[in-house]
Amino acid sequence: MFDDSIIDFYKNIKPPLKLPKGIEVLYPQQQKEVIAIVEQFYKKYYSNDNRRTLIFGINPGRFGAGITGINFTGPKQLKENCGIDHTFKMHSELSAEFIYEAIEKYGGPEKFYRNFFITAISPLGYIKNGINLNYYDDKKLQEAVTPFVVDSIGKQLKWNVNRAKCICVGGEKNYKFFKKLNEKHEWFKEIIPLPHPRFILQYRRKTKEIYLSQYLGVFSEI
Repeated sequence: MFDDSIIDFYKNIKPPLKLPKGIEVLYPQQQKEVIAIVEQFYKKYYSNDNRRTLIFGINPGRFGAGITGINFTGPKQLKENCGIDHTFKMHSELSAEFIYEAIEKYGGPEKFYRNFFITAISPLGYIKNGINLNYYDDKKLQEAVTPFVVDSIGKQLKWNVNRAKCICVGGEKNYKFFKKLNEKHEWFKEIIPLPHPRFILQYRRKTKEIYLSQYLGVFSEI
């Protein structure tokens, strides 16, 4: 079943070695409380073997997946949108707010997760000086995690996933890095880029509905 594959994946991640000095790995699924929530979430929405289209984010951040272990899902969305109670502090995250607004417009979590799996180019996050760090923000970090990224994507492609198309959230650096790797490894026939929710809500909030329509258009076409 799809849920067993996801849970096994997160339980057995081997973090990349020899990261640049001062950079720490964010691996919340190592915590008992987090992996229990991860199991509950994926058993609720993925206890079947439906084929899913993969949606690749960048890497987990401290206030979303860094707490819950579930990509683009903060504690607030986990409880209010997914109906999963927990003991986490009720943090939210801009990206999660946008994604769940799109999910609700699509038809809600049950319908959405029946068709999609939200993952990340790097399934683990990175922190430097207590601040989130994207894998591409540091050239040495990007080089260090590339083998880990390739291995992680390869493992997910053993599941029942759509190899014709996938979605990449983050239409600039994340997409360019992913596109280059895909050209080399030929994982997907097409990668569809979408602007990152944080960019939308920080800099384009007044036109948010246009971006929501863009997201829903892509979701509906796949």
